[in-house]
Amino acid sequence: MKKLLFGVAAVFALAAPAAAADLGPRTTAKAPAYSAPELVYNWTGFYIGGHLGGAFAGDSNIESNSGRFLGGVQGGADFQFARNWVVGVEAQYSWLPSNNNNGGVPFPGGALVTQDTKGLGSVTGRLGYTWGPALLYGKGGYAFRDSNLDVSVAGAPVGFTTNGNRNNGYTVGAGLEYMFAPNWSAKAEYQYYKFDNTSFTGGPAGVLGASFRNDEHTVKAGINYRFGWDGPVAAKY
Repeated sequence: MKKLLFGVAAVFALAAPAAAADLGPRTTAKAPAYSAPELVYNWTGFYIGGHLGGAFAGDSNIESNSGRFLGGVQGGADFQFARNWVVGVEAQYSWLPSNNNNGGVPFPGGALVTQDTKGLGSVTGRLGYTWGPALLYGKGGYAFRDSNLDVSVAGAPVGFTTNGNRNNGYTVGAGLEYMFAPNWSAKAEYQYYKFDNTSFTGGPAGVLGASFRNDEHTVKAGINYRFGWDGPVAAKY
């Protein structure tokens, strides 16, 4: 019996290394690769800011269509109603330097018509698509301006009448805004202002019946401070 037990033990001792070899190398589970959480930028909230840019009168305007400097302020509110969509409202006003030195437009009989636009304003809605810190948007709404129209003959002011609402109209535009720091965003936009055409219904014979357009093209770069915004947060799934 002892010889039998020793024989069995010897067989197991010889077979164990071979069985271990047949099992192959031990494998270890790898930890999943780290994936940084996606950051979500929240555009909801109020903001105020300022802008600089240029204005260019359209064709057939009394004012010169050469570029004029502008600077102004804006304020508004945005609401991010879906993951990538933002709706908002904005009020904006831009000051322009006096344009009295543009020479005006001469008419027969020695009449001279001049127009000086000193400010452009708007109240608009806007709709935008956002990805990360960027927001691409379109805007449109009510426009107004501070503008003086004058007629003179031989350098002396004369009376006149016109039709058309030359200081109230509409505006449309588009732009790109970017959040570059907590509470701060920068934007660049194009905005078009269109007011009613003006026709002279009374005044010197040379200008009677004359008509002209009232529109402005503007380009602006601005910066906004956004209240109650602490930076992006990690998306939750």
